[in-house]
Amino acid sequence: MGLRKFVDKIKPTFSEGGKLSFLHSTFEGFETFLYAPNTVTKRGAHIRDCNDIKRVMITVVVALIPAMLFGMYNLGRMAGFTGMWDAFLFGLVEMLPMIVVSYVVGLSIEFAFAQVRRHEINEGFLVTGLLIPLVMPIGVPLWVVALSTAFAVIIGKEVFGGTGMNVFNPALLARAFAFFGYTSSMSGETAWYAGGTVHKWLGLTPAGTGEVMTSGATPLAQLGDGAAAYTADWSNFQDAFFGFIPGSMGETSTLAILIGAVILLFTGVASWRTMISVFAGGLLMGLVFNLVGADPASLPADATPEAIARAEYMNVPAYWHLVVGGFAFGAVFMATDPVTSAQTNTGKWIYGLMVGMLAVLIRVINPAYPEGMMLSILFMNALAPLIDYFVVERNIARRKKLIKNVK
Repeated sequence: MGLRKFVDKIKPTFSEGGKLSFLHSTFEGFETFLYAPNTVTKRGAHIRDCNDIKRVMITVVVALIPAMLFGMYNLGRMAGFTGMWDAFLFGLVEMLPMIVVSYVVGLSIEFAFAQVRRHEINEGFLVTGLLIPLVMPIGVPLWVVALSTAFAVIIGKEVFGGTGMNVFNPALLARAFAFFGYTSSMSGETAWYAGGTVHKWLGLTPAGTGEVMTSGATPLAQLGDGAAAYTADWSNFQDAFFGFIPGSMGETSTLAILIGAVILLFTGVASWRTMISVFAGGLLMGLVFNLVGADPASLPADATPEAIARAEYMNVPAYWHLVVGGFAFGAVFMATDPVTSAQTNTGKWIYGLMVGMLAVLIRVINPAYPEGMMLSILFMNALAPLIDYFVVERNIARRKKLIKNVK
């Protein structure tokens, strides 16, 4: 109650006619973050529901927590810490600056745009600000995180009008900006491991270098985002499912991601049609490649490394594609973005299938780019309005035909 009284006391200062009225949007943003707005509808018909943007965004943040917490633990584990709490603390300290930079840069830009436009501050960045560090490798410099966040907010959202008007998923735009602008920071074996200096002032001692994995020669060694530094054979499926592999902070554990998926589906925040169809599309394309792929051993002796790698990727078991790289994370948290995905029910099935199929297609056909989820979702973001357009037009044509038959 004390905080509520304090907010009410200073509110006139930021209201129209007050000394700081030019900061009204900023004040309102903080007030509505702390408390539900007391505004009510005055006229017209309205759908009344307890859910608002704030509740939806908070639900997504809660769903992201399992993947984030495991990512922190896995980071410490990859650095050589065998104790669970030591590993988690190491990962927390390493990852926290990325989260802080993402939120500070992104919210500062959103607040500035809201002030200039005299608009309300939207809660959309609550999710984007957490998604950006979760789709980045720990080795990326903080200034790259800052630049990527600024690019995503300004070019990905504000130029289109802000939250709800953007065409592309902002978090994936940030990752794409970092990947193509600063490739050396986003790929390679060193990108997936922390600098190894935090433990000195934390008083922690890693068990040694035995837990730190290095690259290998199996097909999985270059498959997926973080799996590029993972030595494994096909018997290590459970490691990939539980998340004991290198990768971007939020994408390693498929199990943790599925826990988040249950939360999103149970609360009705995410579309089950989109989510299921993404996994189905990836599995289907993987099975197609398994059927048509050539045995790497049957290739001629003078076959190029690209041809050998492509043949290896084609023989990767289809279900592997669903648990490595950013596939599961993209299917649950990115492809289901209600703003940038398809809106019609039929469109969601088409959209999801295409996202999953394109992701695996990019992985297999282009061995130089072993992860395809980011490009797949961004490409389908651009096509989502077109998919909905044709779905609606088809429904209109069908209904016109029914009316004509009745007459």
